[in-house]
Amino acid sequence: MTTEVDFYELLEIERGADDATIKSSYRKLAMKYHPDKNSGCKDSEGRFKAISEAYECLKDPQKRAAYDRFGHAAFRNGQGGGGAGQDFNAFSDIFENIFGEFMGGGQRGGQRGPRRGADLRYDMEITLEEAFQGKSTDVTVDVSAACDTCSGSGAKPGTSARNCSTCGGAGKVRAQQGFFVVERACPSCHGQGQVISDPCNACHGEGRVEKTKTLTVNIPPGVDEGTRVRLTGEGEAGARGAPAGDLYIFLHVARHSIFEREGTTLFARAPISFTTASLGGEIHIPGPDGDLHSIKIPAGTQSGRELRQRGAGMPVLQGRGRGDLVIRIEVETPTSLTSRQRELLEQFRATETGKEHPQATGFFNKMKKAVAG
Repeated sequence: MTTEVDFYELLEIERGADDATIKSSYRKLAMKYHPDKNSGCKDSEGRFKAISEAYECLKDPQKRAAYDRFGHAAFRNGQGGGGAGQDFNAFSDIFENIFGEFMGGGQRGGQRGPRRGADLRYDMEITLEEAFQGKSTDVTVDVSAACDTCSGSGAKPGTSARNCSTCGGAGKVRAQQGFFVVERACPSCHGQGQVISDPCNACHGEGRVEKTKTLTVNIPPGVDEGTRVRLTGEGEAGARGAPAGDLYIFLHVARHSIFEREGTTLFARAPISFTTASLGGEIHIPGPDGDLHSIKIPAGTQSGRELRQRGAGMPVLQGRGRGDLVIRIEVETPTSLTSRQRELLEQFRATETGKEHPQATGFFNKMKKAVAG
């Protein structure tokens, strides 16, 4: 750009903007005008260079103070900081700090050496009773494990890896394209920083081999659908001695024939006779803990009523106490009656006054009023 544009205008911010605002605005504009996104556009290249100069100045408190006082004159005649003669490597450093992942690595200087092994997933189905009690079980998995012959180094026993001569062990190389410095993984060592001249015969330099392992998994009481159990360091081994990943056991609780579960609360449907519903009584429900839970039925219980027993549900995962057991009552109407039972029911019906069925009586009274009105 041939004219000197105010740095604050270039970054589209107010003069009193804080550091976070300056950085955020620069990030947005740098992504917009980055040469890789505007290939061959000279205007975008110039704009990217200008906003980079502006950011380099305003991100430094001392340079910003000088600019606020003297403007562009503060950096003329070799004064430094944000002028057009600034080394373009500074732009690369700024961009790398803010867009580390874009430049090829979250760490400054890029990632060096072999990467950590991959995490693995194993799906396991358990019963509700096992989720209640917890269990210890074995699982068998096929994984890449550290090579025993070379102890995971990838080098033949008695030898070792050496620093890559191309990148000097940095794992990356830089190349300048115009004013922009591009950083890439080293093509000789593929970003690892080291090369193996004499690889291990067992793993062919990888530092890991395929193995079948049997592992013990401890499942705590109270686990639920989708609970994960992590076995640290039991995933894929990292190449050439890098740390291993983790193995995640994803738990799936099988559908139960009696209980439904919501968190630590267990729900069950219980059909009862209409005489028990009318006169009251007691039923016994076997819980996942193996105990029989006595549920008292109040006289006059209606279908759909829920009776709750505190502390008879599922355990709290990694905590204390238990949830509740909720019984949903379903009053069952008899479908087959003896002549004596029918006779007794006929006698009962003959003595009904309507007070025995307040909901039914109220409903039909409303119907009569609605029709009459």
